[in-house]
Amino acid sequence: MRVAQWIVPALLSGILLLASAAKAQEDAAATRISPGTGHSAAPSHAAKSCHPFWDRDNIVLFAGVGVVRALDYLSTRHFRDRGVNEWLLSNSLVDNKPLFAGIEAAGAAASIGVSYILHRSGHHKLERWVSILHIGVGVGASARNYTLKAPPPSAGH
Repeated sequence: MRVAQWIVPALLSGILLLASAAKAQEDAAATRISPGTGHSAAPSHAAKSCHPFWDRDNIVLFAGVGVVRALDYLSTRHFRDRGVNEWLLSNSLVDNKPLFAGIEAAGAAASIGVSYILHRSGHHKLERWVSILHIGVGVGASARNYTLKAPPPSAGH
C-alpha cells in the first residue's frame, strides 16, 4: 500500500480520536466529585458561563470548515486541470490527489485544534472566530480559484 493511500484515513481517524478525547475530558470535568462530600463540585463562575466545546454552534462551524476545505480542494484541482500553476504549494504536491486531500484534512484539523486551545483557555469568542474567518477566507479563495484563466497556448504548438 502506498503512503498516499493511507494518509487521509489516518488523518480522519486522528481527528475522530482527538474529538472523542476532548469530549471525554469535558464530561469528566463536568462530573468531578468534591473530596469528602461525594457530591459534584459546584461549578465556578467561569465554568457556569462556559459552553461545551462540542456544542451545536461549534459543530456547525466545524462542518463549515470541512466544507470549505473540500471546496478549496475542488477549486484548486479545477484550475490545475486547466493548466494554471499553484502559487502557495508546489504543483507536484497539488497534483498528488491523495496527498493534497490529506493536506486539506490537516488544515481542517488544525483549525479545530486552534479552536480547542482557545476554548480551553477561556477565549470563547475567539474560539468561534477562528472557524468563521477560516470559512470566509476559504470561500473567497475558492471563488478566486474558479475565476483564474487558463494560460494561453504556447507559441511552439
